Amino acid sequence: MEGILFPALLTVHILVALSVIGLVLLQHGKGADMGAAFGSGASGSLFGASGSANFLSRTTAVLAAVFFLTSLSLTYLASSKPKQSGSVMDTVKTEAVVPAPAETPPAAPVNESKSKDIPN
Repeated sequence: MEGILFPALLTVHILVALSVIGLVLLQHGKGADMGAAFGSGASGSLFGASGSANFLSRTTAVLAAVFFLTSLSLTYLASSKPKQSGSVMDTVKTEAVVPAPAETPPAAPVNESKSKDIPN
C-alpha cells in the first residue's frame, strides 16, 4: 500500500503546487482595485467586480491548505520508512570470483632432426 501511496501523494502535491502558482498569478494586486472603481472593465467579468477576487482567494486558500497537508503527509511517509542498518556497501551484490584456469606450461619444442633421405 505504501508503495502506491507515496507516488500518488507526490503527484497530487505537484499538481496542487502548480495550481496555487497559477491562481496566485491570476489574482489582481492591491492596486488593481482602484482601477476597477473607475470602470476599467473588471465589473463586467464573469464573477462581478468583487466576485472574482473572493472566488480566487478562497480557492487559493483551500489549495494552500491541501498543499500544507500533502507536505506533512509526504514528510511522515518519508520518515516512517524502516531504517536499514549497515553500510551502503552492504547492499552491493558481490559475485563469486572464479579463478582463471592455471596456464599449462608451453609444450617442449619438438626437436625434429633432419632425416638423411630428405634432401636439403
